[in-house]
Amino acid sequence: MIREAVVVAHPNVALSKYWGKRDGAGNVPAVPSLSVTLSGLTTRTRLRWDAGLADHRFVLGGAVQARGQAPRVFALLDEVRASLPGGTGGAAFADVETRNDFPTASGLASSASGFAALALAATRAAGLEWDVTRIADLARRGSASAARSLFGGFVELDGTAVHPVAPADHLPLVVLVAVTTEAAKATGSTDGMRITMERSPYARAWLETAPHLHEELRAALLARDFDGVGRLAEASAMAMHACALGAGLVYWSGATIEALGTVRTLRGLGVGAYATIDAGPHVKVLVRPGDAAAARASLERTPGVLRVLEARPGEGARAVASEPPRRVEGQATP
Repeated sequence: MIREAVVVAHPNVALSKYWGKRDGAGNVPAVPSLSVTLSGLTTRTRLRWDAGLADHRFVLGGAVQARGQAPRVFALLDEVRASLPGGTGGAAFADVETRNDFPTASGLASSASGFAALALAATRAAGLEWDVTRIADLARRGSASAARSLFGGFVELDGTAVHPVAPADHLPLVVLVAVTTEAAKATGSTDGMRITMERSPYARAWLETAPHLHEELRAALLARDFDGVGRLAEASAMAMHACALGAGLVYWSGATIEALGTVRTLRGLGVGAYATIDAGPHVKVLVRPGDAAAARASLERTPGVLRVLEARPGEGARAVASEPPRRVEGQATP
């Protein structure tokens, strides 16, 4: 018997950042964060449980990934597989194909949308009646920010607790993504956080400051204070990168600096534009819908910016198509 699900999920951009993990297992962020899930950037994952496979098959962007290349993906699939009828002794393995319509592993939160889609597809295809909280916990252990992408709109992650704060239409907002490279980043977020906490002289200051920025930003969001949200989001991003720089981690490029200069020029002209940057060189610019066209044109003229993607607050991960279980000649029932 084969069960299949197709899921789409979207990355999210953290307005108040988390950077660093708590000691111990579980992949638990050291500080709270608040994000917005973005429509306009999409991960699409098809997953099928197949008793004819000898191991999981994982294809990312057309390239087959072995266990050693994607250990967190295989760990998530192994955990769901153990919950299938028959357990690990006789259950099917997962056949997964996933694609992003934006650069992967480059600082655009592809791991967030990827693990959110994977967790939902794996459990949905298996027929497991897990609620969204349990699925978010599964996704978080693959990528902490993935727990936020299970939900739409504005979402808070505090330790292991994740929940929506406001719907997508709560604050009129456009996020312009200034793409500065199509390549993957040299240092992944997981390693970057570990190195930062071990080596940066500013790590303690970050851990103390980040929760206060988060609370102020959350209050500004609930008050629908666009400029307050933008100002605090930019402050959170700058503090996070200052901490990483103290450990010798430089995620920015020359194009990053140029894009930040464009944002400051826009503000000088009276346009409400604020920058946030995750662990990568791309700059996300928060603007009001009425300012989006002018801000996008300015970013497109910025040296080093390859293209500008436009996104808005959107939906969480969801199944878009599935096939009912069907028996295949010669296969055991998982």
